Amino acid sequence: MERRHSVWDSAATEKPLVGGDVTEGVVRSGDTVRRPRGASSDRVEALLTYLERVGFTGAPRYLGVDDRGRDVLTFVDGEVAGRPAPEWVGSDDRARSVASLLRRYHDAVASFGVPKLFHDVSPVRLDGAPDPLPVPQDLIGHRDVTLENVVFRDGAAYALIDFDLARPSSRIDDVCTMLQWWAPWQPIEDRPEPLVPADVFARAAMMVDTYGLDAHSRSMLVPLARNAAERTWYSMRLRAERDGGGWRRMWDSGAGDSIRRRQAWLKENEDALIAAVT
Repeated sequence: MERRHSVWDSAATEKPLVGGDVTEGVVRSGDTVRRPRGASSDRVEALLTYLERVGFTGAPRYLGVDDRGRDVLTFVDGEVAGRPAPEWVGSDDRARSVASLLRRYHDAVASFGVPKLFHDVSPVRLDGAPDPLPVPQDLIGHRDVTLENVVFRDGAAYALIDFDLARPSSRIDDVCTMLQWWAPWQPIEDRPEPLVPADVFARAAMMVDTYGLDAHSRSMLVPLARNAAERTWYSMRLRAERDGGGWRRMWDSGAGDSIRRRQAWLKENEDALIAAVT
């Protein structure tokens, strides 16, 4: 069955779902989520349908479109960190479970390969930015394993949500993103309050060990994190100028300054971070 042509009726009762920075108009309707269709819709549909086919339970199911043309996905019930972040994001056990969930996702999606549908979302050249490091782009990464995009049940990471940024990637790209938010590899002034006292070196080592990253990939983590931080400043500026909306709001609220601080923090702590993860 072509799922995108499965039409669902709109429900009378809809509750806005808040927390995302970019996508607007996302609502919960019963046990489903309704999202406006966008540039990533076909890719998300293909990815979630594949994950369901291979039995991966840590992601929403794609159900079709409703009579208002919105994507319909299952609502994954559980705890999700909002803003301000709850105290439990500082739990080492929860961080460890995020690494385990990400590993299960990568193992499940590896056989999906990189379908042609995803070829047009490869990294673009950004004027003034360094080129991306040459790492294998051999699977579809989530690319956005933030505090707000992991659903927890019974104190453990249960599912990843919001696959809008999924694109050709590598395991270490996703691990870097995970460490940025969950270790967290950020200066103290930009961390959520519960993560201010975190030992970012021990926590990163714990998460990388739990994931089971190989030795070569471990050696690439810090250079990749620094390269990604350098590129992110340019990509965020481009999206703010080109796409507006949530991207513009994030940029105007100081996202560029925050990225610059992270660049400096990664450079200052490079040796200690390398020692921790290798």
